[in-house]
Amino acid sequence: MKKINRKWYTILILCTILALFVMVGYNYMVFKSTLEKDVEHLGTSSLAQSKEQLDGYLIRRVEVLRTTASTVEYMMDNNSSSEDIETFLTYESDKYVKEIDDNFTGMYGVFDGVYIDGSGWVPDEDYDPATRSWYIEAVEAHGQPVLVSPYVDAQTGNVMMSLSKMLSDGKSIISMDIEMHVIEDIVDDISVNGMGYGFLMDENKHTITSGLSDENEYDIDSDEMYLLLYDACENQESNYKVEVNNENYTVYKDTVMDSWTVILFVKDSELFADATHILRRDIMVSAIISLLIIIFFSIAIVKTNESIKLEKESIERVEDMNKKIIRALVRTIDAKDRYTNGHSLRVAEYSKEIARRMNKSEKEQETIYYAGLLHDVGKIRIPFEVINKAGKLTDEEFEQIKIHPVTSYHILKDIFDDVQVKNGAKFHHERYDGTGYPNGLKGENIPETARIIGVADAYDAMASNRSYRKALPQDVIKDEIEKGKGAQFDPEIADIMLKMIEEDREYTMKENKSPQRKILVVDDEPMNIKMVTIILKDLPVYEIIGATSGKEAIEKLAQEEVDMILLDVMMPEMDGFETISRIREKYDMPIVLMTGDRNIETIEKASVYGVDDYLTKPFLPLALKEIIHSTLN
Repeated sequence: MKKINRKWYTILILCTILALFVMVGYNYMVFKSTLEKDVEHLGTSSLAQSKEQLDGYLIRRVEVLRTTASTVEYMMDNNSSSEDIETFLTYESDKYVKEIDDNFTGMYGVFDGVYIDGSGWVPDEDYDPATRSWYIEAVEAHGQPVLVSPYVDAQTGNVMMSLSKMLSDGKSIISMDIEMHVIEDIVDDISVNGMGYGFLMDENKHTITSGLSDENEYDIDSDEMYLLLYDACENQESNYKVEVNNENYTVYKDTVMDSWTVILFVKDSELFADATHILRRDIMVSAIISLLIIIFFSIAIVKTNESIKLEKESIERVEDMNKKIIRALVRTIDAKDRYTNGHSLRVAEYSKEIARRMNKSEKEQETIYYAGLLHDVGKIRIPFEVINKAGKLTDEEFEQIKIHPVTSYHILKDIFDDVQVKNGAKFHHERYDGTGYPNGLKGENIPETARIIGVADAYDAMASNRSYRKALPQDVIKDEIEKGKGAQFDPEIADIMLKMIEEDREYTMKENKSPQRKILVVDDEPMNIKMVTIILKDLPVYEIIGATSGKEAIEKLAQEEVDMILLDVMMPEMDGFETISRIREKYDMPIVLMTGDRNIETIEKASVYGVDDYLTKPFLPLALKEIIHSTLN
């Protein structure tokens, strides 16, 4: 193989390898982004579940406290003795332990200035309840139940918490003690798929309990951990990121009983370990693929150098690719003009037939065919609003239209060596009498290829649908070409075109499809149907038909032909997918889903059902227009 080809093979190898690694990076970013959203949802859900467990556990105990307090108030109102109250508290304490919670240790309190303990505990003579936190915090709560910060029981060594409440007399206090085992177990279970640790903080931002078995487990000293937890209590966000010792963490938080704060603290390196593993795996796979590509292309170079046949096949493949690129370029230009889709292909075919009838060689016919295909490539420079304007163009807008042959020439001059292709594009709007543009050439000074394309182009313009009219009748077109002989058209070429028209008795040389398209919009929200109508109001080729349910849509299809359906997914009675199944039983037209559902499962399901595209609400007006145009064309 020649050195220049070796060079391109090397470049191709490098570009392919680069593309592989770009793809790996892109897939990693998409996967990580999705994973971050899933992890955020999972962490929030996990913490919410733990909060619900803690709230449920504490609310039940608060209700026990309220019930007992109401009974004691009743007894006090009826002048029951301290002994009666003590007997009641003892009975209730035993019952609660057996029937409700074995972590419950007893009811006690101060009633009419007398300390009474239902658990049987007898305080020392100097014991002053009014100095205890359960008493002080209950007084400050003014009759509302209050969670008292946990403490270590002097007798058992167990961590205890108190629930206290001031009675209606404004001086008596009732309280109950509960061992923290259940709460500790709930906090210990807080995690994201087994990762992270939970913390429970009181209103003074002190740690009540945590899931850490070792305070240095996260390589954070006690002071730093305290600051992190303090900031978490102060932070208004339900989840956020924080960096400690060059390690990133995610913090989730919520409140318990509007008093305490529950926190979930997780290392990002643990959360996204799977993503890192996938990245390493993909890099390894890409490296192997890259090695295989290098081996493959090295063998290909050697074999190509040894075989002229393979070189010839390579050239043919390049030529085929060029043809595909040309066609893609033509489709791009035609797609920009909403009203002339397919125009370039028809002009190319008519031009080639004229050339054949002029006894041109096959090579010349092919050249003229490509010149016809690319004659309007310069329209890519014309603004979308101008080229698709439904009404009359202003002088300035028409000047923009007139410049496209020059643009076409400069686009093609570096692509095609053949002057016929370039001149055909540049001069196809010249007139035989010299009044055309861009150079005002006259008669045979206009290149022959341009004169051929000029006749074919004018014919197709008259034989195609426009926003303001349908294709003209053959007789009208014949009259116009006859009138244009010697003025607009080369007389000999015009005569050939007239002969082609005479032979086309069925009038097949025209744009057969109607420019008017009916679009059925199916959405249970009439406002969405109205929104589509407003977006497309400047495109008169589209007629909007509305239906507010799948059943009504099927009824509409039975009444009139529809070119395309915009279909909502989430509708009552019959959803979008059931509607698609019912429609496909009888009809075959493009269907585009138009929904606010962004779940990947729905998108994948749409693909299974064979929908043409998927548009999420709220959508961009230009995106809607482009999807409709591309789907219908």
